[in-house]
Amino acid sequence: MRTERFEFPSVSGYRLAGKLEIPDGEPKAWALFAHCFTCSKDQLAVSRISKALGARGVAVLRFDFTGLGGSEGDFSNTNFSSNVLDLAAAADHMRRKLRPPSLLIGHSFGGAAQIVAASKIPEAEAVAVIGAPSETDSLLRHMDTDAIERDGEARVDILGRAFTVRKQFLDDVRGSNLFAHLARMEKEFFVLHSPDDEIVRFSHGLRLFDAAKDPKSFLALPGANHLLTDRRDAEFAADVLAAWAARRAA
Repeated sequence: MRTERFEFPSVSGYRLAGKLEIPDGEPKAWALFAHCFTCSKDQLAVSRISKALGARGVAVLRFDFTGLGGSEGDFSNTNFSSNVLDLAAAADHMRRKLRPPSLLIGHSFGGAAQIVAASKIPEAEAVAVIGAPSETDSLLRHMDTDAIERDGEARVDILGRAFTVRKQFLDDVRGSNLFAHLARMEKEFFVLHSPDDEIVRFSHGLRLFDAAKDPKSFLALPGANHLLTDRRDAEFAADVLAAWAARRAA
């Protein structure tokens, strides 16, 4: 397996930085991975799961959303909808330069974005979400929304790092309805969620699963935290995802 840099333009013209995990031999499937809110393509869970999938025969593109990691742009000008557009741009570049993704994977807020992006990526046959929220505005409980509403923007602490969040972000996430997208989605759906998730409660995963059409699957990840910082949890998730992808490709 090898890792290659993979850069592409966003719909706004920013250069987005990605990494492509390419397995030895012909890939069993091609996947597009979306990281969590304010995270990056190099966050431990994303990196470990992507590499583990690559070692198991699944090619994976992971990239930084606009304004994060190695990608250009101003994070404070982004929102949930722009994340969805970044995913569509990534899939389009894969379509033109490699192969279109047949599998969409998202961690946390990235999972929510993949649920919406799925309608923009017709070649994707399946969507897997890890620790994803069932409502996008659930993220706002970690922010001082009163200050953002009053001043138009505010610095918020997310997992120990400070970011500027503007009112347009609040308006955007409040206007998203994941259940409506799930009701229309004609793709296989897989929910992975820990009963011990300290950020996004287990009930979110159950609600997503209940709202999705068949065929669908659910896997509990007992003992895992939200960021899957224990390597064993990330590798277990990768094992199951790889087996799921291989079964579908058979």
